[in-house]
Amino acid sequence: QSLALVQQNTLTTNNDNMGGGGWYYVPKVWSPAGGWWNNPRNWKANTAVCGVVIFALSAVVFKVSAEKERRPIKPRFPVPSERWAKHPAGTQ
Repeated sequence: QSLALVQQNTLTTNNDNMGGGGWYYVPKVWSPAGGWWNNPRNWKANTAVCGVVIFALSAVVFKVSAEKERRPIKPRFPVPSERWAKHPAGTQ
């Protein structure tokens, strides 16, 4: 009889002792990112748009850099950017 009472008490009190619930203090702070534990509705679309914009800007910078690169003296060792540079090395 006492064993059943102990088992019954442990079953009812285990839920009270488990974590994950309850309240804890979080100050009310405004931030442009959304504050504490933000979860924007369309974060996947925003991330994809940012990735496309970063890729496009990087491609433009790469293209301009390859067009403007000049090596008046041919390097002693091969340089990877020689493969896509507009002007060959050793020319003005």
